[in-house]
Amino acid sequence: MRTPKNVEEYYSWFPQEAQDAMDDVKRTIYEVMPDAEESISYAIPTYKYKGLLAHFAAYEKHIGLYPGSEAIVVFAEDIAANKFKSAKGSIQFPLNKPMPLDLVRKIVEYRLQENLKAPKKSK
Repeated sequence: MRTPKNVEEYYSWFPQEAQDAMDDVKRTIYEVMPDAEESISYAIPTYKYKGLLAHFAAYEKHIGLYPGSEAIVVFAEDIAANKFKSAKGSIQFPLNKPMPLDLVRKIVEYRLQENLKAPKKSK
């Protein structure tokens, strides 16, 4: 897999349907934390504020959200209730359904609160 220079280049590799879904997820992340830092990490869009908020990636039939394994455990009931596929640190949102932005918001809010209460690392 090649590494994009930035998020815009990453988006350009995908059809409009996937770009629109990624935009919805990105917009939701920024609504929760307007000061989130956008970058490419692991060759996918990454959003951080005092630690990881989430990564996401586009695939042929879904958007993968990667908020870390703890968030998957915390939101396991929501994930199961919506019948989303998930693994240790990821959730798959099908492109043929509306993006579950309320769930994305709750997950990012959770990650933000966890990051804000994490002890400061000494230099």
